Amino acid sequence: MYDFDKIIDRRGTGALKLDVLGERYGDPALLPLWVADMDFETPQFITDAMRRRMDHSLFGYTVEPADYWPSVIRWIADHHGWEVKREWLTYIPGIVKGIGMAINVFVKEDEKIIIQPPVYHPFRLTPEGNGRKVVYNPLRENPDGTYSMDFDNLEAVTDDKCRMLILSNPHNPAGITWDADTLRRLAAFCHSRGIIVISDEIHCDMALWDNRHIPFATVSPEAAACSITFGAPSKTFNIAGIVSSYAIVPDDSLRRRFYTWIQANEFNEPTIFAPIATIAAFTQGEEWRRAMLDYVQGNIDYVIDYCREHIPAIKPLRPQASFLVWLDCRGLGLDHDALIDLFVGKAHLALNDGEMFGQGGQGFMRMNVGSPRAIIHEALERLRKAIG
Repeated sequence: MYDFDKIIDRRGTGALKLDVLGERYGDPALLPLWVADMDFETPQFITDAMRRRMDHSLFGYTVEPADYWPSVIRWIADHHGWEVKREWLTYIPGIVKGIGMAINVFVKEDEKIIIQPPVYHPFRLTPEGNGRKVVYNPLRENPDGTYSMDFDNLEAVTDDKCRMLILSNPHNPAGITWDADTLRRLAAFCHSRGIIVISDEIHCDMALWDNRHIPFATVSPEAAACSITFGAPSKTFNIAGIVSSYAIVPDDSLRRRFYTWIQANEFNEPTIFAPIATIAAFTQGEEWRRAMLDYVQGNIDYVIDYCREHIPAIKPLRPQASFLVWLDCRGLGLDHDALIDLFVGKAHLALNDGEMFGQGGQGFMRMNVGSPRAIIHEALERLRKAIG
């Protein structure tokens, strides 16, 4: 019913993953598998909902549609078993922006923010850009290539200036769906020290195979009391450009402090199409979501099988969530510059290099497999020939 093999020409649409290739990589003709949006068409039911509004050609000030928040609440309850109250929710104009807002509200300039690399690079860049110090608690790599949180080191690096921890749940770039025991232990640690946990759950609706996303705030009363959760339909339904993010804060005092600041600056007012796209996604999107995830799973299997057969020096980590695959390229025996030259200069591919995700990312590349399989095949063929 849905054609995920259809190749969409995104040139001329202002697509970030294409239009800055020359600036970022030095070659505008690279095959782009870097930016975390998908090359599948945004589903028709979302496009139709926005087109219906476009047909009324007057775009003045608007209020939130009555079914906006009920549709979000129903979706979260149905998919994650979390009964979110309406007052816990607010619109935010993007999750990285939300992180920046929370930093400015809750973290003084002489205080610190903990992150757990290798992890999504704005977790470091946003605190540093706001003049705050970042404390690192690197994930521990297990013998099978998976990762665990290092609670002994977390204890060692945390001091009384640490006010916030930014959690990637599910984890980007490694695709981890954190288990309840790990999240509960993290909540107990942070709550006992007055540390706020910002849980970025943008990939929450993209758990793969039999894996399950567990919202951080649901694992314990301590987690609910110390957390701010950010979510959005944008990754799942490929509408990142519409900016449809939201925050969930169960704790009254945290919520009052954060949302008062957001409201005073009018950051809680969505643009006209954000609620329309969200309602369409969360009321009509389940069939499309399941079909898309099935296709992504096929792409991941294809990458893993291809590397095993043709490029055994590269070992993809099978993600538990998302369309991002963490490629362990250390078996190639290349330093950072040589690895970049292999992918960019020789294979003519644009991926995210692992070092941008911080400690533990050296020798890795992050590959976006949210594309038609023919594109994934072409990329792997280029890589095989470049190595050969």
